[in-house]
Amino acid sequence: MPEPPPYAPFIRPDIEYAAFPAAEADAVSRPLSLPYRVLGLAWVRKTLILIALVAAWEAYARYAANPLLVPTFTQTVAALWEAATSGPLFQRIAVSLRILLTGYGIGLVLAAALTVLAVSFRAGGDLLSLLTAMFNPLPAIALLPLALLWFGLGYGSLVFVIIHSVLWAVALNTLSGFRAVSETLRMAGQNCGLRGIPYIVRILVPAAFPSILTGLKIGWAFAWRTEIAAELVFGATSGSGGLGWFIFEARNQLETATVFAGLLTVVIIGLAVENLIFATVERRTVRRWGMQH
Repeated sequence: MPEPPPYAPFIRPDIEYAAFPAAEADAVSRPLSLPYRVLGLAWVRKTLILIALVAAWEAYARYAANPLLVPTFTQTVAALWEAATSGPLFQRIAVSLRILLTGYGIGLVLAAALTVLAVSFRAGGDLLSLLTAMFNPLPAIALLPLALLWFGLGYGSLVFVIIHSVLWAVALNTLSGFRAVSETLRMAGQNCGLRGIPYIVRILVPAAFPSILTGLKIGWAFAWRTEIAAELVFGATSGSGGLGWFIFEARNQLETATVFAGLLTVVIIGLAVENLIFATVERRTVRRWGMQH
């Protein structure tokens, strides 16, 4: 039997790469242009979008030439300035925000209590699932007749419908976030001896905070629009109306620019809450924790 040929190791051929030309190396390391860096900022892009929307509004209003139906942006700003300096605008805003914060706060407390009950007991989870399936699709404005019957024409009726609009959205998102927490993280908390409220606060809440924050945003939006809609329906409370009543009065007097000024105020407050409060909370929590991009 002939002997096998001796093993010859594989010799890798040497490969030489030509160096980048100096001009190309400078192009790679060249800093970004100023317009590119400016457009990379989210607030700049949003501002440009708002400017484009305002310009479209102004152009269409001037083309229609009917201030009774669609006032121009400049007419709306003038009406807003007049209502803020010599009118009751700030007083109406204060009334609306006071009612809104009361209902929103009570709704959050009730949502937290129901969610703790749901994650602590199986019957509590069944109860919350059943209640959200029953009442979450029910529009808050549909409860106005019952609110008027139970609480009368006043502060209590508005708070009641706001609580309804906040409670189910926040509770449903919070419960969904808790149920999405991984079993590994749950077992790690239980192995550390956490039970009950400490387990919820230290394990479930941080892990489910993106869903909780989403629920807070949705609850705020529902509460704000429910507040304005309720005031538009039954107006003043205890002799002093809110921002919705301000819009209703302007409509009755055919002051369309003032109506648009009230609507613009609603939008400005919504943008301020979203970009100053919720965006700050999101940036300092879930974004810093690497849970969102």
